[in-house]
Amino acid sequence: MDGPDESNGEAVPDGEGTEPETALATARRQLERAAANVDVDAGVITRLRHPTKLQQVSVPLRRDDGSLEVFTGYRAQHDDVRGPYKGGLRYHPEVNADECIGLSMWMTWKCAVMDLPFGGGKGGIAVDPKDLSEDERERLTRRFAEELRDVVGPTQDVPAPDMGTGPQEMAWFMDAYSMQEGETTPGVVTGKPPVIGGSYGREEAPGRSVAIVTREAIDYYDWDIEDTTVAVQGFGSVGANAARLLDDWGADVVAVSDVDGAIYDPDGLDTQDVEGHDERPGMVSGYDAPETLSNADLLELDVDVLIPAAVGEVITTDNVDAIQADMIVEGANGPTTFAADTVLGEKGVPVIPDVLANAGGVTVSYFEWLQDINRRKWSLERVHEELEQEMLEAWEAVRTQVDEQDLTWRDAALTVALSRIGNAKETRGLWP
Repeated sequence: MDGPDESNGEAVPDGEGTEPETALATARRQLERAAANVDVDAGVITRLRHPTKLQQVSVPLRRDDGSLEVFTGYRAQHDDVRGPYKGGLRYHPEVNADECIGLSMWMTWKCAVMDLPFGGGKGGIAVDPKDLSEDERERLTRRFAEELRDVVGPTQDVPAPDMGTGPQEMAWFMDAYSMQEGETTPGVVTGKPPVIGGSYGREEAPGRSVAIVTREAIDYYDWDIEDTTVAVQGFGSVGANAARLLDDWGADVVAVSDVDGAIYDPDGLDTQDVEGHDERPGMVSGYDAPETLSNADLLELDVDVLIPAAVGEVITTDNVDAIQADMIVEGANGPTTFAADTVLGEKGVPVIPDVLANAGGVTVSYFEWLQDINRRKWSLERVHEELEQEMLEAWEAVRTQVDEQDLTWRDAALTVALSRIGNAKETRGLWP
């Protein structure tokens, strides 16, 4: 899915022949469907279909060989009625305006579901980070920070890591912003290294929240976690942390994958022995397991819980009929297209949405923001305790809507979000 959000697991290729459904189109369809369940003024829904602002900037980069190249960067600021915009910055060749707007909408819902005092933002640069040296990534990031300096800040818009970026990029971004502002401003971004104001537990937070929500969903459906089989697509920062926690709690994680492929053991993998893509690229697909599979095959395994934790749009109308999992928990942002989500609902397969499941990233980013503002660091134990409490409160709010209105989990989550956003907009009013 700040995505998981705000950073996600490792990328995997979409299925061949799939006509991608854009993040913006999906977000707008989800908004319209959920609006039917909420007593919110129609004008509010109309406003939420569009971002407040969209920044497009040119980011020049002096390459190591002395040549000059110009990349395009974006920052979509969707809504700030409840607080500063919040969301990740990604480096990926396919970054574009519509994607950033759609993802910023999901960040608005995510922050509202978690009842955080933030709105939604998302941005990035259309670049393949694998083609950049470390020095080039630093120069690119610092220049991007300068191009966005007028529209970001601790009380205005707070970026974070996402696909293709991490703590180091956030450190460079914060330093560049601080140099221009004339004072150290750690709260301008989250997801920084702890030594310069980052929070303990931030990197593993999205995966941790996915595991917590999966555990609660297993309990909700009266399953025994020790008899539950789990497959995780994307054994990066989100997928690996989710898989290892669920393994610790007794679930049988039978399949995991990285960008190169998947491994499968029907008796359960030792997730502590399998190194994630972030830890050792290529380790997953090269691991000595009973069976190897493609990423597409992993999605179609007969398991109790499927966790797509890589990139968006991997469950589509092309493969949804082959999905055999009894439940899906979205670790990535937007892994299920709107059309596929509808089919799964008709089949009675519960889908726990990204805006709830991977919201640990933005939640611990909120904790980091608080620590930066107050100049007081929290212990890892406190971060874990606070995250557990926040996730359980959000789960309970969504579960209540599922039970009382007989909604899908996604519609219930968006109902909670839209109710909170709508109330805030109606209370503040429209100026002038």
